Amino acid sequence: MLKHRKDPACPSRGFYTYEAFITAAYYFTSFARGRDTAARKKELAAFFGQTSYESTGHPKNTSIYTWGYCYKEELNPPSDYCSPSDTWPCVPGKRYYGRGPVLLKGNHEYGSYGQALNADLLNNPDLVSNDPVIAFKVAILFWMKPVPPKPWSHGVLINLWRPSTADIAAGRLPGYGVITNIFNGRIECGHGYDARVADRIGFYRRYCEILGADPGDNLDCYNQRPFDPVICPSTLLFNKE
Repeated sequence: MLKHRKDPACPSRGFYTYEAFITAAYYFTSFARGRDTAARKKELAAFFGQTSYESTGHPKNTSIYTWGYCYKEELNPPSDYCSPSDTWPCVPGKRYYGRGPVLLKGNHEYGSYGQALNADLLNNPDLVSNDPVIAFKVAILFWMKPVPPKPWSHGVLINLWRPSTADIAAGRLPGYGVITNIFNGRIECGHGYDARVADRIGFYRRYCEILGADPGDNLDCYNQRPFDPVICPSTLLFNKE
């Protein structure tokens, strides 16, 4: 599936391994363990579709959709992403730029994710780009946890999420498009066609084809209003179920 993860052209060459993914996935007892094989394949295709887009990097004149998991760190971060916080104060000398398959970013996220995973990511943010199991755990945790008003991607995929009247009015219907809205809706959704959204769909369709999964309906978020801004929680309300 991750055709070029060992390619010399990828800065993360050899970092993302099958063994690391399986070890991380085992920690989450409900991840990709839906009611039947079809649901499990669909969730895996969606997870890798979104995270491949976040970590993609490809040479010119090649298909982008085979170049997921090429990067493990944000390129040229514009800042250290340190925000004032009593709960998760920045550690001197540490930088909280994007790392891992979902580009974990900011001291609030490093602190809260680290607490949820029993890993001191606030003091050791480089663990997300140096330890592939931690990198995958962070990505799966992002997938599994709701942060209101956004639902959780896992719940969307296995039909646990039911759109409210406000969601329906905003065009947010169950499907892969809502997951893009969860990942980066404020930037990519609600203003018509967006090439970034199309690329996320392209990755997803490729993995669906490989796994023999039905991609379903409502794949884009072109006409979905983004979810309201999330106020960073001090603690992630999460259990592995």
